Amino acid sequence: MNRRVRFDEGGSAADRFLRVFVRFVVLGYLFYLVPVAGYMPTAAAVTAAWWTPLAVTAIVGSALAMGAATFHPDVRCIRRTAAANAWLFVAVTVLWWPAWNGGPIAGDDYLWLTLVPGLPALAAVAAWRTWRPFAYLAVVEVLVHATDRIVRDIPVGEHAPPSFAFIATYSMMFVGAATVGLAAGRTLDATVATTHATASAAAAAEAKSAERTRFAALVHDRVMSTLLSAGRQETDERVVGQARRAIAELDDLRVNTGDDPGSDVDAVVARLRSVATEVDENVGFVVNIAPDSANTLYPRDVVTAVAAALAEALRNSVRHAGTAATRTVTVDVAAGALGVTAVDDGIGFDPARVGGHRLGIAVSIGARMRALDGGDATVESAPRQGTIVTLTWQEPR
Repeated sequence: MNRRVRFDEGGSAADRFLRVFVRFVVLGYLFYLVPVAGYMPTAAAVTAAWWTPLAVTAIVGSALAMGAATFHPDVRCIRRTAAANAWLFVAVTVLWWPAWNGGPIAGDDYLWLTLVPGLPALAAVAAWRTWRPFAYLAVVEVLVHATDRIVRDIPVGEHAPPSFAFIATYSMMFVGAATVGLAAGRTLDATVATTHATASAAAAAEAKSAERTRFAALVHDRVMSTLLSAGRQETDERVVGQARRAIAELDDLRVNTGDDPGSDVDAVVARLRSVATEVDENVGFVVNIAPDSANTLYPRDVVTAVAAALAEALRNSVRHAGTAATRTVTVDVAAGALGVTAVDDGIGFDPARVGGHRLGIAVSIGARMRALDGGDATVESAPRQGTIVTLTWQEPR
């Protein structure tokens, strides 16, 4: 079955990395519930009845909210819930002191908060950047383990430096790896943006070159031949008509301004047919014109963008669909709407595997159409099932 995707689906790499990372942190909380639960009764025996339910609800509940936020389209929700999880862990640790009845935790038991400070530190990585997660980790580790030593009646200074150093180093490895991983997503996005900008500039230069070639051909085929005929004093109606056509074509190439009325249906179809046959002279070309489009004028930038995107789609087909592939272009024209569908019966591909990395697709087709107000582009393909590229424009209302 063919898979149809929008060219802009998937979001940024940084956002995808963040969503996956936060889900990993939430799974860590759920996994640690099993060993931590064994230490909770001991802590509950030396605290007020409200502290343990409040602590579990605040820490685990905010972790679950953080996981739910990963399904929200706005990543700011993820960062806010991650920050809430980090601060609630600090609040729970501080509230231990008014809840503690002064009794010690005896035996080999630990204050269960000491088993999980690395997880809220990882939540801090999702919430904040630069040095803040590391500062948070240092503060939380000292706060939790100092509390544990006091509750277990162990002198705070006894072997404290090596103990704290080991604990902080162990957790810091994960915090550091997470920080680097999320930064890699932002670096990847910056690299892709730069690459797309370069490709867009190259596409603009190519379009400018093509326009110059078209202008040169017009000068040679129309203007010069008309001037030569006039120079030979051939003043019959044939020369007059030739001059009028040259002037009309020169006017069609004028710089677009806000007063430009646009192109009519015949001009749009002729432009698209010319673009298609320049790429593949054997391309099938079908035109469907709605009755209500007779007096419609289409903005020049829309016609230019659709024609350029169509040319890129056909060039991709010629390069990748296989030598035996055939191509058909269908143009649907209606009042305030324009649709172009390029179909080939070639070898096809999986759009999910090449999506944003094929600059011809992502920039020259997808980004070019999305730059239009009301423009859109989709691709539908599958291995050995051909490819369908659909370009659409709807006049904004």
